[in-house]
Amino acid sequence: MRPSPLLSLLVTLAAFTASAQDSDVSLAGGSRISVQGGWRYVRNATFYDNFYSQPGNEGLERAPQSHGGPLVVGSFAYSVTELIEVGIDLFALGERPQLTNQPQLTTWAYGALLGLRFQRWLDLGPEGTVPFVGLLTGPVLATATFQGQPPRETLSQAWAGSVGATLRLNPQWGLNLEFRQVFARGAVGRTDQRFGSFNAGGSWLTVGATYTFPPDPGPALRSPF
Repeated sequence: MRPSPLLSLLVTLAAFTASAQDSDVSLAGGSRISVQGGWRYVRNATFYDNFYSQPGNEGLERAPQSHGGPLVVGSFAYSVTELIEVGIDLFALGERPQLTNQPQLTTWAYGALLGLRFQRWLDLGPEGTVPFVGLLTGPVLATATFQGQPPRETLSQAWAGSVGATLRLNPQWGLNLEFRQVFARGAVGRTDQRFGSFNAGGSWLTVGATYTFPPDPGPALRSPF
């Protein structure tokens, strides 16, 4: 039996934490802002199967299945220690699934993921590389709208695992690559019919830029001038 993505992430997290104790550079006290864009991959097979199995829809030709859509993420994080970073990811994503004999459906999701990332500084690249793994959770507002119909909104709790790295080009700027596996759902329906729920999570791959604020040196090390 194949292990679940979340279980694999937990195993990686444990191994990463154990190996991060010999870091040569302290990240404690630093903070960062990352802006990323990318693609969200999701099959939504359950949603499509539910629609085409409803009474009256069994004989319909299936529409081409959507495989996700674009997303943007803004991360704001602070390193409590050289190993642990706390942060919040604000995100927005969209998708346009198509159903046979139905108006155009557009789905959106907005939310915030709060959590911990376990990090380590490595002497790779111009100013080092910081790989990380994390666990996050937070609220997500999922919206599904058929053309000409009022939107249907669902507020739920999302859970996510994260793995990625930041390549520092200089002490302030870096390039960021991150993969997130997110679990969240949203309801789909019209005023006269309900179609089940769609996957508002999925597999997220994003790239972007990171600006790093250095740790505060403390009162004793500040210049009096």
